Amino acid sequence: MMDFVAGEVVFFNKPLDWTSFDLVNKFRYKLSRKLRVKKIKVGHAGTLDPKATGVMILCTGRATRRIEEFQGQTKEYIATLKLGATTPSFDLEKEIDAIYPTEHITREMVEDALCKFVGCIEQVPPAFSACNVDGKRAYELARRGEDVPLKAKVLTIDELELMDCLLPVVKIRVVCSKGTYIRALARDIGQALDSGAHLIALERTRVGDVTLDKCLNPEDIDSFLNEVTPEAHET
Repeated sequence: MMDFVAGEVVFFNKPLDWTSFDLVNKFRYKLSRKLRVKKIKVGHAGTLDPKATGVMILCTGRATRRIEEFQGQTKEYIATLKLGATTPSFDLEKEIDAIYPTEHITREMVEDALCKFVGCIEQVPPAFSACNVDGKRAYELARRGEDVPLKAKVLTIDELELMDCLLPVVKIRVVCSKGTYIRALARDIGQALDSGAHLIALERTRVGDVTLDKCLNPEDIDSFLNEVTPEAHET
């Protein structure tokens, strides 16, 4: 049996169009009802954008102290980019705002461009992100149409593999450090190819040793809790 009040760690596969907080709130609600408690601490170890799916680690109770530990672990993603167009959010959350040529791009050019981003690099985060700007979230300013001055951050990309190349669509596998924005990487790859790019799909396939095959789907929360939690009794 699992003791969620004392602290447990649960792995989820976040669905498309759910926010990270949607998943936390869903699990917290079902968990508190199952345990018959009014409040229980639940947090996640690393945000996923609404248009992204994949591994999310949730911590409960005193295990929320481990959030920073999980956030610092290496991440792996499968990203699908569409070359030749950009959006303000660098993914499908916003409409296309500019079109660029792609006729000059070859598979060899894509492979050469990817090599430039392996290792220690500097990356400017997206304006539509949770970065802190003078006490406000960057996305709050961006959604109001304000300029968002964000500084480049140093991060590490350990592996960058071209998985598929059906131009103008490119699929890549990325192994990277904490703080990497795959949307910003898509933007930068587009620029390196003298074009534009945005994400049309993103899946986080690994956090540390946690892979998708170890993750629960939200629709399985009830059956999972029934298996691992003793029946609560009224007092």
